Amino acid sequence: MRSAYPEAQITVVGNTADDVTLHGLRICPDLDTLMYTLGGGGDAERGWGRLDESWRAVEELRAYGADATWFGLGDRDLGTHLFRTSLLAAGLPLSEVTARLCARWWAHDPALRLLPMSDDRVETHVDIPDPGAPGGRRSVHFQEYWVRLHAEPEALAVTRVGIEDARPAPGVEDALATADLVLVGPSNPVVSIGPILAVPGLHDAVRATPAPVVGFSGILHGAPVLGMAHRLLPAIGVAVDAAAVGRHYGARSGDGVLDAWVLDAGDAAAAASVEEAGLRPLVDDLVMSSPEATAGFVRRAVEQVAA
Repeated sequence: MRSAYPEAQITVVGNTADDVTLHGLRICPDLDTLMYTLGGGGDAERGWGRLDESWRAVEELRAYGADATWFGLGDRDLGTHLFRTSLLAAGLPLSEVTARLCARWWAHDPALRLLPMSDDRVETHVDIPDPGAPGGRRSVHFQEYWVRLHAEPEALAVTRVGIEDARPAPGVEDALATADLVLVGPSNPVVSIGPILAVPGLHDAVRATPAPVVGFSGILHGAPVLGMAHRLLPAIGVAVDAAAVGRHYGARSGDGVLDAWVLDAGDAAAAASVEEAGLRPLVDDLVMSSPEATAGFVRRAVEQVAA
């Protein structure tokens, strides 16, 4: 996005339902990935965590037989979680803590702002089969499902614990109300974009924004471009294809949140299905092969919507 619009004031609203407490530390994977990546300190090869990372602390935890050593907690990353947890324990809300963390990484770009979707605690849990549990199923935190279990068990249901009582973090609704453009990125529709829209008030705030709302498919040719969304979409009754995800978000002309839905060129045949749902279909090459390629398809989509 920054490559596409170098002079823009950009507010990124990050999912916090992936957040988890491990080893006494509050870890915010989505916020940290955004912070590190946009700050130039992320590991592009892994797609998460810090550059030049080491793993001595987690090796020590394993040697002690500690729980949850399946989570990739790097030594440099550990500093972020220690600082965040200490600030939260001192009573600061997550939005203020996030601003303090980003001040280090984004000092070069004061027009860039990261907001958590909510200061309230929300966690995504996944129900999986377990013959030994009551009812033959048990619930695990999303991180355990994704990282420890590699999304191998069937996802029977997805629950967002605490979502009913959550409220948008300060600044999120104002950012939507004053935006010139709202982009819904090609992130996991179930556990990344879904929780943001599920925070009470945010679905309506997106629908009410005066800005065009453009979504980008993360499903290319029947498979997710990154991650394992195909393991979770069936749990919410959505087919693993680009048109189905667009229809899931829905058109603002109905009860949804989008004005336009961008599909990959390989999914162009699905454009008619998207249009029937009230969405404006746009087709482009959505392979994020480089920042320049990504900036290109963002600019082209926005130009078409604005035309």
